[in-house]
Amino acid sequence: MKIHQVVTVFPYQLIYRDVSCSCSTQQIVIGVAELVNKTNGPWFTRLDEELATAFSIYCGISIAHSLLYKRVDEAQFRSQLANEMMKYHMMVSDEEVTRLLTVGIQPVEEIHPSFSSFTYTPRSLADDSTPSAIMSMFEDMGFINTYKINMSTLARFCLMVKRGYRDPPYHNWMHAFSVAHFCYLLCKNLELSHYLEEIEIFALFVSCMCHDLDHRGTNNSFQVTSNSVLAGLYSSEGSVLERHHFAQAIAILNTQGCNIFEKFSRKDYQRMLDLMRYIILATDLAHHLRILKDLQEMSDLGYNTRNPEHHNLLLCLIMTSCDLSDQTKDWKTTWKIAGLIYKEFFSQGDLEKAMGNRPSVMMDREKAYIPELQTGFMERIAMPIYKLLKDLFPRSANLYDTVVSNSEQWGRVSHKLDIKGLPRNNSLDYLDAEFEHLQD
Repeated sequence: MKIHQVVTVFPYQLIYRDVSCSCSTQQIVIGVAELVNKTNGPWFTRLDEELATAFSIYCGISIAHSLLYKRVDEAQFRSQLANEMMKYHMMVSDEEVTRLLTVGIQPVEEIHPSFSSFTYTPRSLADDSTPSAIMSMFEDMGFINTYKINMSTLARFCLMVKRGYRDPPYHNWMHAFSVAHFCYLLCKNLELSHYLEEIEIFALFVSCMCHDLDHRGTNNSFQVTSNSVLAGLYSSEGSVLERHHFAQAIAILNTQGCNIFEKFSRKDYQRMLDLMRYIILATDLAHHLRILKDLQEMSDLGYNTRNPEHHNLLLCLIMTSCDLSDQTKDWKTTWKIAGLIYKEFFSQGDLEKAMGNRPSVMMDREKAYIPELQTGFMERIAMPIYKLLKDLFPRSANLYDTVVSNSEQWGRVSHKLDIKGLPRNNSLDYLDAEFEHLQD
């Protein structure tokens, strides 16, 4: 086909009126139609221009309809997700709130003499005692008085957050409680108030409580490959689950009688939500790996309280260290937690196989070799995190030492199993049965 020289260019702006905006005059350009050449003549006629205009209007209407359809589609996803949640969770009753308030706020030392110590294992606390313990931590950190939190509102919020967790083997309320408790320990033992603003510490603690709300026991990759409702909502933004966890936290705050930030000024309220969003999204390990170099640089240079970026990086580091805090506990606890984690992983692997997909090794009960996987995780992820924490807060040195010791224990377990010549798979049930044996 012979292409003639460009003779005339006619740009036509395709205008789409944003109907969601209260300002009726606001318009945005959604496309540009451009005539660049002709194959049957040297120039464009008036008829050509009219045809191009008509075609541009047609395209504009089509694109506008496409955008509108996308919004409707997203609204349907949100509606489906909301209905799914409402069916799964029940609202907190007034009787439950009254019962919690009747218990009152215990001093933390009455919960357990070692409650404020890194050696304390929060998972040892009975499940029905955890909301009361959360309220005790709120009181001990001074949040209730500082932010004038209504006690009934706090009680309902704590119960709603607890109710907002499903019951997969690992990513359940007890995990969230443990993460929040570790945040409390860092505040009490490392004097975080010298490094962060009070509102940042408050946001950190609440984010720890909410960071895995409505977790389904499957990871981000599974959401995307299975075309889940969550993926339909968030896959274009990344960190699918983390965005959902934050959205559920906002949904709870927006529930009548649950807004513990109700006394905030508008400016502080917006800042609190921005901080929570930032902190919860930081629980995506992919995000941690992206900022690892920046964290190391901050550690090497020294923390600067006047540098906002250092505040952001420290919040991310602390959140991640809280999220993985089970690795800082005694060896027996770490062992048990690994069993819960791989039980959840293997359940996802089974689902992926049923869908005709190939799970990763750590999700495949027929291929996963837990001691080796755990050793690799401790060396590549956990140890660098607590080494950074140790460099910034020398008082946290024992945490790093415990993580190193647990990593070495996994190495010894792997060595003993290799000596016995056991197959390097199906190890979860065997390890549970042989736990005491392998300590010797």
